[in-house]
Order: sequence, then C-alpha cells, then structure tokens
Amino acid sequence: MSGENTGYDAADIEVLEGREAVRKRPGMWVGSTGERGPHHMVFEVVGRAVNQVLVGGSGSGSGSGFVDVTLTPDGGVRVADDGPAGPFEAAGDARGPDLEALLTSFHAGPELSGRQITDVGQFRAGLFVVNALSSRLTAEARGEEARRVHEYARGVEVAPPAAMEPATGSGTTITFWPDSEIFETTQCSFAVLAERFRQVAFLNRGLGISLTDERPAGGARAVSFRFPEGVRDFVAALDAETGSGVQPDVIGFEHEDPRMAGTMEVALLWTGSRKERILGFANSRATREGGTHVDGFRDGVAAAVIAYARERGLPTRDLDPRDDRICRSLTAVVSVKLDHPEFLGATRGLLGNSEVRDCVGDAVREHLGIWFEEEPERAAEFVARILRGIHED
Repeated sequence: MSGENTGYDAADIEVLEGREAVRKRPGMWVGSTGERGPHHMVFEVVGRAVNQVLVGGSGSGSGSGFVDVTLTPDGGVRVADDGPAGPFEAAGDARGPDLEALLTSFHAGPELSGRQITDVGQFRAGLFVVNALSSRLTAEARGEEARRVHEYARGVEVAPPAAMEPATGSGTTITFWPDSEIFETTQCSFAVLAERFRQVAFLNRGLGISLTDERPAGGARAVSFRFPEGVRDFVAALDAETGSGVQPDVIGFEHEDPRMAGTMEVALLWTGSRKERILGFANSRATREGGTHVDGFRDGVAAAVIAYARERGLPTRDLDPRDDRICRSLTAVVSVKLDHPEFLGATRGLLGNSEVRDCVGDAVREHLGIWFEEEPERAAEFVARILRGIHED
C-alpha cells in the first residue's frame, strides 16, 4: 500500500476523553449495554460502600458495619453505608481520594488497595464510570457536623455541593438511575444481586448487606445477610443445598502468612456424595478457573490424608498426592485476601500468585492434621471412605 492515498490521516482520528469516552464505548467499562451493564454499576457502588465499612470501621460503632441497597420504583438504585464519610472537597487521605474526585475524574488518585479490599464486581471501573452512565446521580455524605449533597446529570455537575442540616451518624448514600439512552434495559435482577451480596457477606465475616426491592406492585420484598462464622457458614449453606437434612461437620480455620502477604480463610466438609465442590476466592472475587490457592488446598488435603494413613499403618500404595480423587467427596471454600493479587486469563478468573500455593498447602496440612488428631473416629471414617472410593474405581 506504499504510496497509495488511503484517504485516512491524523485528522480522521477521533480522540475521546473522560465522560465522553465512557458514554461512547460503555461496554468497555461495564461489560455490556444489556442487563449485565446496570448490574455491574450496582456492584461498583456497593463495592465502594463495602470497602468504606471494612477499611474505615463502622460508623454506627457496631464494629462490623452495614450496607443497604434499595431498588426504587422509578428505576433507581440507592446504596447507603454507615462507614466514615469525609467532605466532598477533602484533599484525600489514607483512605483514598475524596468522593467528589471519585465521581468526576478518572485520575482521582490512588484507590483503596490491599488485602482488606473487597472486589464485588469482576473488575473495577470506578464511580466516575457509574456517574457518566447514569441519567441522574445524587451523592450524600454524612459527617459529624453536616450532611452534604451533590447532584449530577449524565456525569455533569448540576449544582455545587449543598450543605444541609446536621447529620445523624456518618456514612454515604449514592442513588443513581442507569441511563436508558445507553442501556437496552435499566432494570436489575433481584435474584442476581441477592446471590452476589450473599456471597460477599459470607466472605467478609460480620459484614451486613441488605437488598430491598420496592418495584413489585404487590409490595416490597427484602433479604438481609450477615454471617458470623464466615466461610464456615458458606460451606454449611452449600451442603444445605443438597437437602441432606444432616447437621454438617464443617472444619475451618483462618491463617495469616507473611510469605504471601495476606490471609486465608478455609472451610471444608466431607459429604456422602462422590462429587467435589471446591470454590476459590481472592479478595472476595470468584476465581472460577481456580488458581494457586485452590491448588494449594488440594496439596494440603492430600498431604494430611496420606500422613494420617501412614501413621496408622493403612495401605497407601494407591494414594498419590496428585490424585484428585482424594478431594472427590469434599465441599470447600478457599478464600485468600492478598495485598497484591495477580489475576490471569482474559476473564481474570485464575489466581496466579505462585507463593500462595505453598502457603495454603502448608496451612491446610497443619490444621487438618490437628483436626485428625482431635477427632480420631471421624478422621478414620473419612480416610477409610477415601481409600475405599479409590479402590473401587
């Protein structure tokens, strides 16, 4: 094509920035202009609220905090939290940039990061994207001295922040309406949101999340989640889905390991089935493709089972640490929270931190080994079941 006039030069390049870029290519930021898009907007706002509560501490003094989500009859979504809320025009502090900057700029400064941060959505787009893709958005910050409200229309400021009457308690409320000019549907699924909020509550012990749907003509419906036992409750709930009707014997522990710059929370249950169900999470994000934390869990279970069998003179010639059949009857949740998680793959559903595998494996082997010693009868039953299943194959 050298020397040819293609009719295209630098003058034809369209440069889009800020809200204009977001509104021109919304799928790049929220995944879709279908139902998935509004859902991701909700997850972005809820994620910010959850992290305010978890990192900043509860404004209500309960020590755990609460996030309330409401689907309003006019198509809006209201997200309220009781975490700390600084003034709109603060310069930013250790908790990250101020609320006005997050709503109006891609470059608001460093976001909250570290093992305390919960990812509610699969990727972070930020409040700026939510604001740009909303026909209306109001943000209310409640501090010790006053309540301030800011209003936007399609990402553009309607009026400067207005100081209102003194506030009761602290927190933030963000209400937004997904823009019908952008999305094929602006309606959110109660079931989809409820399932994800339930999962986030399981993975962050003591955090409360409620969802209220005011849209039904027959009256509002609501659910509320708070799980004092964290992933232990998660595994018990997974087992309850099978309808066994038996009180589950869940084994669980928490452990911090500086080698991986993070913490782990693991719960497991041997069931009567021959199906494995192991769910992995990193910073509350589902890792559907697995990763080093799930691999480490399998390593630890296999090592503990083989060590137990050898100590008691059981036949171990058919036990291979790499044999997936050792975990075949397990239901488990493996949740790690890392300062620097590394996600791999196009969907970022695979955890890649190499050091995590040994850390989780060592901890599972140790804690499961202790449980075997403390519960010899049940340990013998579980290991015999594993050996029997392998021999029957």
